[in-house]
Amino acid sequence: MDNQTEVSKFILLGLSSPQGLQQFLFMLFSLLYLSSLLGNVAIVTVVICEPRLRIPMYYFLCNLSCLDIFYSTVTIPKMLAGFLWGHQGISYTGCLSQLHFFHFLGSSEALLLAVMAYDRFVAICHPLRYTLIMSPRACLLLAAAAWATGFLHALMHTVMTSRLHFCGPNHIHHFFCDIKPLVRLACNSNQLNLRLLSIITGSIAIGPFVFILFSYLYIFSFLRLKVQSREGRRKSSTCISHLTVVALFYVPAVFNYVPPSSGSSPRRDMIATLMYNVVTPVLNPLIYTLRNAEVKRALKRRHFSRQLLVQKIFCLAACVG
Repeated sequence: MDNQTEVSKFILLGLSSPQGLQQFLFMLFSLLYLSSLLGNVAIVTVVICEPRLRIPMYYFLCNLSCLDIFYSTVTIPKMLAGFLWGHQGISYTGCLSQLHFFHFLGSSEALLLAVMAYDRFVAICHPLRYTLIMSPRACLLLAAAAWATGFLHALMHTVMTSRLHFCGPNHIHHFFCDIKPLVRLACNSNQLNLRLLSIITGSIAIGPFVFILFSYLYIFSFLRLKVQSREGRRKSSTCISHLTVVALFYVPAVFNYVPPSSGSSPRRDMIATLMYNVVTPVLNPLIYTLRNAEVKRALKRRHFSRQLLVQKIFCLAACVG
């Protein structure tokens, strides 16, 4: 390895598409990104400014919105630049940084969604003990544990990837520096990296997803069997919508990281990544808040009406265009 030249720069090949589609994809993902930013910034602002929303559920929603803002910002701007100017170069250090923050924020969100499901389980199924169980200290510890675990998980992958030698091809078949397409370029063995990806990252994806699934199924059956009212039916429909968004986040992640690398294709991996990195941050504000009467009233009081958000999105899109 001493006689081989270390790669100092990588080329992100991105989403390959006919030349005529580049501008369309740029506009599409720009609108999705701006929608995600505006929706999540509105949630953070209204939760901070509105005293009535300072309860555990909205505290976790605020954390989720912060994660979504940073999570999509790690990858989308670089992808948009690729649509405008072709393949994008990224330094070795920049590539490792992007890899670290992507997995830090993504795994933190996976764990935080499980915390939010637990919060809803306690609130609906054990309402008399809710304030005791979900105390401010408990909420702070749960959120901090999600962020800290995500950071340590990403740090493990960053350190293990930095131990690899890159001395040959430097073209990454992805729109950002993800682990699988990056370690495939390594000159030395990458088997340990891929095993850690399948076992550790797969567990972070599967474990919370199974927990959320059973939590919401229990909540759903509890509401159907013990709460025979219109409010119970409304909460049941809300559980279904929450499960839909959760599935859009976890299922593509599981298919991305759990199977052996030999059975995956770069195009399939990119499409799966778009689901939980681009689409889910746009849907989270809609599903978790706009169906909530308290949040909608607070948004109107704080001048974050839906019409204003739409106007801002089109205004920013026109400026970008």
